[in-house]
Amino acid sequence: RARWEQTNRQLSDEAFMMREIEGGDLAARIVNTPAALVADADGHLPFDTIRAMNDELAELTQRRKNRIVALATIDAYDGERAAKEVERACGKLGLGGIFVDAGRGDLLIDAKEARPALEAAARLGVPVFVHPVNPQPMTRRMVPYGRIGTLFARGTINAQALIALVEGGVFEDLPQLRVVVTALAYGGLAVAGEFDDHSMHDSGAIAIMRKHVTIDTMGFSAPLIRASADLLGVENVACGSDWPILNEGPIAPRLFAALDKAGFTPAEQAMIASGNAKRLVVMA
Repeated sequence: RARWEQTNRQLSDEAFMMREIEGGDLAARIVNTPAALVADADGHLPFDTIRAMNDELAELTQRRKNRIVALATIDAYDGERAAKEVERACGKLGLGGIFVDAGRGDLLIDAKEARPALEAAARLGVPVFVHPVNPQPMTRRMVPYGRIGTLFARGTINAQALIALVEGGVFEDLPQLRVVVTALAYGGLAVAGEFDDHSMHDSGAIAIMRKHVTIDTMGFSAPLIRASADLLGVENVACGSDWPILNEGPIAPRLFAALDKAGFTPAEQAMIASGNAKRLVVMA
């Protein structure tokens, strides 16, 4: 409880968010407000609360132009109402993409309930960050095994969502859709890479992912970043720190040390550190 209370204070502390930027460690941050942090036990959040969160995020980006880019909080499983909020938040308020849960109950992000939100994002050309949640009963089952156990549970549903988008035909239906998954989803990427010839698509799962999927580093593991780039292409790997939940600054020294260790060229390092993210989101 103490750790999460501190994390929640940091998440809402604008000065703390800006510390590494003003200190020169970072040029900018891409931030979000996960609905799961304030939703009820079933993952639901009142629609008015979601709109208020996006209004607040828009105000933040205006105060911190070119330093903070925010993703709109969207209940992807809210059908047409979710699509309208995507249009408002990204089209009117100017937020840089949308932030959605990988699953809800028995549903994954390829569900028909989520299709209107994905269609709106594809139409606007904004990325969809597919974020892990705590799947039950797997999370309860893994609690005795500590942080690695519960992170594995979260990674499992992120990987499931990735496979569902590819094998469920979502990218075929929405060829302009771009999604971002966390490094926790690497299990889905690894399985697709090993068993690519078992995909339901003639082109294979990896070829589809290379057109539509970016994976964030989440941390600074050289082997994991290297493997992600080998499978998806270096143009589809973007620096992520999971600030301040798993990592706090300074970020740049650890990132570039990992990229050096993984053998990336200076041009490739620039792509992972900033270039790929800039292609995904519009900097205000």
